[in-house]
Amino acid sequence: MNMPGVSAALSGAESMGSIGIAVLGKSLDSVKEQGAAMAAMLDSAAPVVDTAAMERSVNPDIGANFDMRI
Repeated sequence: MNMPGVSAALSGAESMGSIGIAVLGKSLDSVKEQGAAMAAMLDSAAPVVDTAAMERSVNPDIGANFDMRI
């Protein structure tokens, strides 16, 4: 059995595994940042909700006509 070759192969596999873990960690950080940005964007849009438009979407005929007599 070639011990130096086995040792080198195991060392290479270990370093490739640690590189893969580091890349996955960076990817996870990026996804967390994107999620936080999306949540902030949704929170900033929430106060702009037009309740009258929501009411019209549920009851489209209410308030459509105005009858006035003098």
